[in-house]
Amino acid sequence: MTEPGNPPQPATEQPACPQPDPAPRDWIARWQRIARRIRVPLGFLTTALYLFELVRRAPQPWAVALSLALVLPGLALRAYASGYLKKNCELAVTGPYAYTRNPLYLGSMMMAAGFALALLSWPVALALALGFAVIYVPVIASEERFLRAQFPGFDDYCRQVPRFLPRLIPKPDPVRNPGCESGGSFSLSLYIQHREYNAGMGVVLLYLSLLLLRPLLAVWVNLPQ
Repeated sequence: MTEPGNPPQPATEQPACPQPDPAPRDWIARWQRIARRIRVPLGFLTTALYLFELVRRAPQPWAVALSLALVLPGLALRAYASGYLKKNCELAVTGPYAYTRNPLYLGSMMMAAGFALALLSWPVALALALGFAVIYVPVIASEERFLRAQFPGFDDYCRQVPRFLPRLIPKPDPVRNPGCESGGSFSLSLYIQHREYNAGMGVVLLYLSLLLLRPLLAVWVNLPQ
């Protein structure tokens, strides 16, 4: 018997349980969203820190000269790699891609390390390292996911070619999508298409700032030595 006004409850009724997330959380997508939001502010912060360190103390000529040993090879590596990159059409595995899977990013890291060395600045070096970790790690993970889905031979390529530090012996055997033009040599048209010359212009401007910014500012203000 039940009390009046209190209808019996179904025997199968159970307390509500939390439902599982229908889709697993995607750390790559979340990290990319965060990276897109902070990329521009982080770039401005790094630039401001670079200028502050440059104004704070004069660059040492030997350090600026030594930085060329990192900046110029890094710039050349980026230029060389851009001439082999056919986005969404062919998996680049020749040229520098036969030694490392990410020659463009490796070149950028070398250039960033060179300019940090030119200033002899640990704050700039740490800011650049943080920027690469926050921006490039999710980008590389996302690109590898796309390439793995686009090219059946990508996993085999990954097993034979390291992500960053180059191997000593090149890995040939390009893996292509049907309908794409084959090509295993440097293409100047691809270099121009990717506008990689902008990196060279940026390097020139940064070295000009190293050489000329302090003398120009010294005309109006007294700068620490």
